[in-house]
Amino acid sequence: MTAAESAAQKTGWLRERLAPWADRLAPLEAVPEPQRWGYRENVCLSTAWVDGVWHFGLRRRDELIPIPDCPVHAPRVRAVVRSLARVLPPGPSFPMVYLVQSRAQVVLVVKARAVEAADALGSVLGEALAGAGVEGVWLHLNPSAGRRVFARRAWRLLWGVPRSRDADGLLYGPAAFSQLLPVLHRRALDAAEAFLAPAPGTAVVDLYCGTGASLVRWLRAGAAAAGVELGGEAVACARENAPDALILRGACAQRLPQLTAWAEGHTGPRRLYANPPRTGLEPEVLRWIAGVYRPGRLAYLSCSAGTLRRDLDALTGAGYRVARLVPYDFFPQTYHVEVLALLEDVSPSRSPTYSA
Repeated sequence: MTAAESAAQKTGWLRERLAPWADRLAPLEAVPEPQRWGYRENVCLSTAWVDGVWHFGLRRRDELIPIPDCPVHAPRVRAVVRSLARVLPPGPSFPMVYLVQSRAQVVLVVKARAVEAADALGSVLGEALAGAGVEGVWLHLNPSAGRRVFARRAWRLLWGVPRSRDADGLLYGPAAFSQLLPVLHRRALDAAEAFLAPAPGTAVVDLYCGTGASLVRWLRAGAAAAGVELGGEAVACARENAPDALILRGACAQRLPQLTAWAEGHTGPRRLYANPPRTGLEPEVLRWIAGVYRPGRLAYLSCSAGTLRRDLDALTGAGYRVARLVPYDFFPQTYHVEVLALLEDVSPSRSPTYSA
């Protein structure tokens, strides 16, 4: 599709899926045509040793479909793939099943309990990848690698540094999630910040806070902030990136008592920002937002129009109004699209009875 055709397809899909609020759907925010290619800095590629050659791509059932020099992959990713194909040990002695890259951090996931001569391999890989802009190379031993890429432990830094900094100066590690197209992500955070209006005396709960890019925004505006994130590495980075925020590790549904206690210590306006996975907000979290925390305004960045529709139905049924829906083309050349939903409390002053 051309950029215009893609925008029309995505907008049409959102109008259908979010029909009750289609009149509040803003035009699709996108990047110029040249930036629609070579933008993907985070990848998880399946790997296979076939006929004496390493292949990197997508697995469909039992078949690996190679995607060399994929045009949506960033130049750094393509350079890493080419270099690894040249210097990696042969498959029989190095049963690698995944290549995971988070910008300047590279992880080789090997389906084994041990790898011979790992130190020597680290030197070879460092020499080969440094020119590609890689800062850390990891070996992740996961004998059970399959549908789950990572195990809890068995991380080993083969070469370089364990953390890198993004264009905004924020720390991230080898398994950290980050939004693609940072320029669009900044615009989405700009819109969320303008709507939430964090300020001294304001309390902001930030669900699925990642490495803290949004937390930094609320703190800089003078607000108090509390974040929740499941991934241990992301939590460690968030605590360094946003040291003045309360950051809780765990599933959001499991940290509601701590969030409630924290919120009770703040008497000013309440705000909420959420950036959940495709599964959306858990039912317990929805009930807590609308029945306990009750923010005056909330911003919800969603990567699934289906679960967003479900959650907006619940929130509007609890007395919230959808003020605006802003779509962002974080995934050019694909069918995926993200939406920032901005909601405000329009219920009577008394707390409503709420059920998800």
